[in-house]
Amino acid sequence: MSTTYDFSKLTQRRGTNSYKWDSTSDPNLIPLWVADMDFETYPGITEALQERVSQGIFGYTRVPESYYDAIIHWFATYHDWHIRRSDIIYTSGVVPAISAIIKALTLPGDQVIVQGPVYNCFFSSIRNNGCEMVSNSLIYNRKTKRYEIDFADLEQKLQHDRSRLFLLCNPHNPGGRVWTRDELTQLAQLCQKHGVRIISDEIHCEFTFSPYQYTPLGSLPAELSEGCITCCSPSKAFNIAGLQIANIICRDAEVRERIDRAININEVCDVNPFGVIALEKAYSAEGHEWLCQLQHYLADNYELLRKRFAQEMPQCPVMLMEGTYLAWVDCSALPISSQELSELLIKDHHVWIAAGSVYGREGTHFVRINMACPRARLEEGLKRIFEGMRGLLLE
Repeated sequence: MSTTYDFSKLTQRRGTNSYKWDSTSDPNLIPLWVADMDFETYPGITEALQERVSQGIFGYTRVPESYYDAIIHWFATYHDWHIRRSDIIYTSGVVPAISAIIKALTLPGDQVIVQGPVYNCFFSSIRNNGCEMVSNSLIYNRKTKRYEIDFADLEQKLQHDRSRLFLLCNPHNPGGRVWTRDELTQLAQLCQKHGVRIISDEIHCEFTFSPYQYTPLGSLPAELSEGCITCCSPSKAFNIAGLQIANIICRDAEVRERIDRAININEVCDVNPFGVIALEKAYSAEGHEWLCQLQHYLADNYELLRKRFAQEMPQCPVMLMEGTYLAWVDCSALPISSQELSELLIKDHHVWIAAGSVYGREGTHFVRINMACPRARLEEGLKRIFEGMRGLLLE
């Protein structure tokens, strides 16, 4: 008999040194900004960690074979992606992984292509390695309320003599797209044609809404995926970012060796025992059952948010969400920028949402709202957001 999990519980995180909750001194503020969830993790993870803590010794960690087995079984079973043990490199997080890969495969002055608006840590990873960021801006289709890839622009940028890497977000944060197999195939073909490698950040891969389905870049035919590099982690799906565990999947042995060297140079080659244990427990049949229930709860949160915006603030359309738990809202009808809106809502309405400008110039008139919280908290947050937005339209 399966367990029913309660995601409506109003967890209390203020005063726990939570980056999300304790980055402000306002005791009444509702934080709907940074991408971590207000849900307790899968209980099997908590129980396993408590058992490990009871040992009372926390020395250096050896990553066991069962760790690799859990990754291989999970992606084969739930995503039809067959990973070889030798293709996996563990590390402390997806962002450190991306930084190490860029270090391994570029020289200062090389170009790395992204698809703006996109996860802001991509920018710092590129900049910190002395590379130039180039944006293949996504096309905003106002009719369908979704982003599309500008393949003509992409090919033009791939042709540049300093173009080395294409940094993909799959599913896309903050735009909510889950790229189709056809789109990924076309991307891989173009990058292969011009000798540009793809790094795919797939940390949001477990969050897709029916009928959309995540396609791992690495599951494309071998002739297209051999040179691709995927970064993945259970940290978003199971709310364990603080445990710092992630994996790089790379089939090309020579490239993998270069990445492994960069991981060591950057000193992100060691992981803690709790991350290893948590991943093994997350990537289990029981962990998958918990995740499925969470996905249904998030889908209902999205429907609530979408309907409330349609009723209360139709001037600000919500982008069609195919994946992630981060709603992307077009606020171009408002008389101020997304950064000004975010600051206004924090100061006067005690709710914190992310300004779209953080994700590049393409996000200037958008905001990102984290829906991964108990529904009552989301409803109160939306009430405060609408109060602030309506006030702007009345001025």
